[in-house]
Amino acid sequence: MKKLFAFIAVFGMLTLGASFTTVAQDETTDEMTVEQTDSMEMEEVMEDTTAVAEEVVEDVIADVEGPTLHKQIKIKFIEGGPGFMGIVLLCLILGLAIAIERIIYLNLASTNTNKLLIAVEEALNQGGVEAAKEVCRNTRGPVASIFYQGLDRMEEGIEVVEKSVVAYGSVQMGLLEKGITWISLFIATAPMLGFMGTVIGMIGAFDSIEAAGDISPSLVAGGIKVALLTTVGGLIVAVILQVFYNYIISKIDSIVNDMEDASISLIDILVKYNLKK
Repeated sequence: MKKLFAFIAVFGMLTLGASFTTVAQDETTDEMTVEQTDSMEMEEVMEDTTAVAEEVVEDVIADVEGPTLHKQIKIKFIEGGPGFMGIVLLCLILGLAIAIERIIYLNLASTNTNKLLIAVEEALNQGGVEAAKEVCRNTRGPVASIFYQGLDRMEEGIEVVEKSVVAYGSVQMGLLEKGITWISLFIATAPMLGFMGTVIGMIGAFDSIEAAGDISPSLVAGGIKVALLTTVGGLIVAVILQVFYNYIISKIDSIVNDMEDASISLIDILVKYNLKK
């Protein structure tokens, strides 16, 4: 009987110990799950806080630095009015289009005249006039075209060749200067349009003063600022186009000087060739 009670007591103690162990493990697991959940929530909160802080910092930097240049130009363009500012912008676009086309054309028209003269002289000595003409046909630029016209009239005499070179040189000069007058027109027109917009804006500002019946500093300053924006836009366009215009003119002068020097050298080469014959 005692053994039976002792067995029951031991079995009960073992059962209670196992249940306590299971409960302790469950509590530990629950605590770990809660800790993991709290950790994940804390990380999410930290990420959200970091993102908000970065946005705040960016906003502060943007407020300190102000709008970008592109935005400032856009704002001033809208404040100046789409009417005259649009016309001034059109002058800039058309002027730049013509200037870029001329720059490309002039760069393609540039020729190494010394190399061409040597090639023409060698062709004359080795293959005659036809060989020299073939060299000119295969060479790009106005200088080669002038040489070809002179060589084409070689049979008519040196005087005819010289007159042909001079006449065709004038034609090539006209081709080089093609479109330049339009750039100068836009350079002169853009500031005048700006001044016209300023005058019209000033008239509108005085009309507003007359309608209000009082000279308000803010009203006057705002009207004058808007009116002067068109003048600034016109002057900026004129300055930009003037830089391109001066570059194009200097490039044309350089090519024309090369044409004249090369033409004189060609006449000398042809005279020597006739003497050898």
